[in-house]
Amino acid sequence: MDIVALINKYGFPIVAAAGGGYMVYYVWLWATQEVKPVLNEASTNLIALIDRVRMLDNDLIRLNQKINIVTMLKEQDNEKNSNNRVCRHKRD
Repeated sequence: MDIVALINKYGFPIVAAAGGGYMVYYVWLWATQEVKPVLNEASTNLIALIDRVRMLDNDLIRLNQKINIVTMLKEQDNEKNSNNRVCRHKRD
C-alpha cells in the first residue's frame, strides 16, 4: 500500500506511531546485532591492554628499585673508598 492510502485509511497519528515503532525496532535490532559484538570485542581488547600496562608498570617499579639499590651500593662503595684514602693519608 501507498503511504497516502494508509494515512487516508488509518489517520496520520496511527501511521506516524507505526513508523516510529518500526524505527525503534530497527535501531534496537541494529544495536544488538551489529554494535554489541563489536563493543564486546573492543572490551576484551581493552582488558588485555590494561593487563599489559599493569605488567609494564610492575616491571618499571622493579627496575626502578634495582637502579636505586645499585646507586645506593655505589655510593656506599665510594664512601668506603674515600674513607680508606683518608685513613691512608693520615698514616703517611
